[in-house]
Amino acid sequence: MAQPETTRVFLNNVDSYASRHIAQRLDRDELLSKLMGCDVVIYNVTQHADQVEEALWAASALHSEVEHFSGPKMFILISTIMTWACSKPADPDDLELPFTDAIFWSRRAHPNFERHIDLEKRVVKMGKTDRQLFSTYVVAAGLQYGMGEQIFHYFFKKSWLGEDGPVFGDGENIVPTIHIHDLASVVCSVIQHQPRPYYLLAVDDSNNTMEEIVKKIASVLGPGKIQKKPSEDAFLTKDLSVMEADSLLVSLRMEAAYIKKLFSFNWVCQFGLVENIEVVVQEYRQSRGLLPVRLCVLGPPAVGKTTVSKKICEYYRLHHVTVKGTVSDTIARLEHAVRNPDPGEGQSTQEAQEQLSMMKERLEQNPGLEEELLLNVMRDELMTHPCKNQGYVLEDFPQTREQAKELFDGKEEDATSQNSLTSIIPEFVLCLKATEAFLLDRVLNLPESRVQEHNCEPENFSRRLAAYNEKQSEDDVVLNYFYEHDIIPLQFEISSNAEADCLPLMQKVIDMVGQPRNYGPSSQEVKEEERRKAGERLRREAQERAEVEQMEADEARARAARWAEWTKKLEQVRQQEEEELEATSRPMRGYLMEQVVPTLSQGLTACCRAQPQDPVDFLAEYLLKNNPFEVDHEQLS
Repeated sequence: MAQPETTRVFLNNVDSYASRHIAQRLDRDELLSKLMGCDVVIYNVTQHADQVEEALWAASALHSEVEHFSGPKMFILISTIMTWACSKPADPDDLELPFTDAIFWSRRAHPNFERHIDLEKRVVKMGKTDRQLFSTYVVAAGLQYGMGEQIFHYFFKKSWLGEDGPVFGDGENIVPTIHIHDLASVVCSVIQHQPRPYYLLAVDDSNNTMEEIVKKIASVLGPGKIQKKPSEDAFLTKDLSVMEADSLLVSLRMEAAYIKKLFSFNWVCQFGLVENIEVVVQEYRQSRGLLPVRLCVLGPPAVGKTTVSKKICEYYRLHHVTVKGTVSDTIARLEHAVRNPDPGEGQSTQEAQEQLSMMKERLEQNPGLEEELLLNVMRDELMTHPCKNQGYVLEDFPQTREQAKELFDGKEEDATSQNSLTSIIPEFVLCLKATEAFLLDRVLNLPESRVQEHNCEPENFSRRLAAYNEKQSEDDVVLNYFYEHDIIPLQFEISSNAEADCLPLMQKVIDMVGQPRNYGPSSQEVKEEERRKAGERLRREAQERAEVEQMEADEARARAARWAEWTKKLEQVRQQEEEELEATSRPMRGYLMEQVVPTLSQGLTACCRAQPQDPVDFLAEYLLKNNPFEVDHEQLS
């Protein structure tokens, strides 16, 4: 039995969104020789305008080599419905009559897609030379979606991040679309059946407006709100290329008549993105790895659950869910709904008022809500879009197996509720442990503000710790629920300050959970973070300089003070010495002034008058003669 021949296929731009899902890979070295070796060559020009020139070259090069073909070849151009953007309706009186591929010859391109329509015409013409050897097809595809998104990714990301869905213009423009897998099926059908029509429209049966598409994405993936913007803003959006902005503003009602008539394949989304939004959203999350991280942190009071939960939320960019915070947020939301009724919220003002009154009444009667109401509030929080998109860290709840069963499983008779609740069950559980002695010591050393914030007054803490220990001694502990669902808790012993334990604990959490499953910071956020760090570094350096300058100034003042004190003491010593010297010399000075100086002064005066040859001898002789205290020796004898 003869082996079936292998069909060789070439696909351009294979690493792009559309082509990646039509084929896996193709070596593009020595392009022409590779093209010549392929039975089917596919060029996709729906995403990158720079591929138009290469596609024209490839088709022309193959067409010129027809006589050297070893067998029939097929060239398929995947083009865009933008070559129909300015087409006039076939019946001006019936504007809802769709364009079909049967009238492709009357199409008119958008001004920015003139090169595309020229390429389409050339490709069609080349296929008419020798259709037995070289057949050409043009598949004009609608805006593609599914498997992570390309042109619609901007709207999916906005909603996933919890922002309003932007609608450019009035949103009434009808946008032809097709799921990327359905486009692949069309291409495969062309290869397999080689239909007689050589121009095919590849669009689904949706005919949705742009507003319908954005609103549906926002309702399933985001907050459910849209924001209308001027059409010009589409071209100012950095996440959209000019080609994409033009495509999003197109308005065409189209029908793929030939595809329905000639081909039979299983559509993935025959009726469009809006009708199949749940499937498309799931593909988006899976393809881009945007899977939520759901984690529950349990443990005794004052073990550091809040500190650890915040660290995990910061690293994984998750939402921190606590009983106290959720109850407060719920009351605030209900109060806002009562004051500012919004028909689009899905909850009437009367319902919000009744729920608000009931919650406030229960809180007044009891510091905490009764269990059924609390479970409803917590369940609603875990089913919000932020928790379902990014994930959450649920702190210190549930506290019993029965609570966990009610919270995550719902009522057994409610099958719909059970299906929806499977998306909120934690994937990971972190159980913190510590000795009672450590917990008591930690509470005693907490700042007063934190004691009041966490209700850790000695009597309250002792009561809470006793209640926790009592629950742990029962067979029906909360961890049993997770064991039953094959969720193995990570247990970590806290033996020192929670901040000090965070590093090894975070490493264990990362080993358990893996890397973050989100977009991570945007380029703008990265720049903001870099600016923030640079600002912190400058502030830190300025503070250090100020501290050094202050220290130097303090030292200078201290030196000046010491010098002034030393100078003062030195002056005091000098003055004291002078006074002592004065006191010591006063008797001698008096004696000289009274007994010696008068006679000496007279002798000096006499010496000056006489000006003797030897003044010293003269003065000595004068003093001997005129000494008033000299005794007359002659008289004594």
